[in-house]
Amino acid sequence: MKIYTKTGDMGSTGLFGGPRVSKDDDRIEAYGTVDELNAALGMTRAAGLPPDIEALVSQIQSELFSIGAELATPDPDAHQVRLIGLTHVGRLEREIDAFESTLEPLRHFILPAGSATAASLHLARAICRRAERRVVTLVRRHEASVSEEVLVYLNRLGDLLFVLSRVANAREGIDEVKWVKPAAELASDVPLSSD
Repeated sequence: MKIYTKTGDMGSTGLFGGPRVSKDDDRIEAYGTVDELNAALGMTRAAGLPPDIEALVSQIQSELFSIGAELATPDPDAHQVRLIGLTHVGRLEREIDAFESTLEPLRHFILPAGSATAASLHLARAICRRAERRVVTLVRRHEASVSEEVLVYLNRLGDLLFVLSRVANAREGIDEVKWVKPAAELASDVPLSSD
């Protein structure tokens, strides 16, 4: 079987067990963004992670693939692709609690920066939040059959990636970069037009 089929050359793609839709369809945007998140996590792993975080992110990548399958299927129950449930969400929550217990309490806003690992995890977090928004759009606009657990999972995953970025900085001895509120401009500091 060839990797190229030419069936998508005119801007449409086939859903699993469903019709062909435009490549900018809300469903394609949802599972495409989950795929982008998965690729970002793959880049993070390729750069090297501590063994405990590596094992966790590897497992998350498999779960994201399962979420993509559910999102790519208009009738996920008929095709038995609802694979992510409350057990997976509960595990993410336990991981958040365990990792967060090793950190100093957060008392200020931080920028997505620090070590290369932390910055990479922050990027994955931002993509995760977009994936969550795309799934919300899919459900809201189309009343799509997406399990509530998928939405909760993506929400918790964004939280976990934030915590892991902080853990990465802490383990590497790198201070988090605090957000510094810019000073307000005074009216007298604004140049007047020469008109």
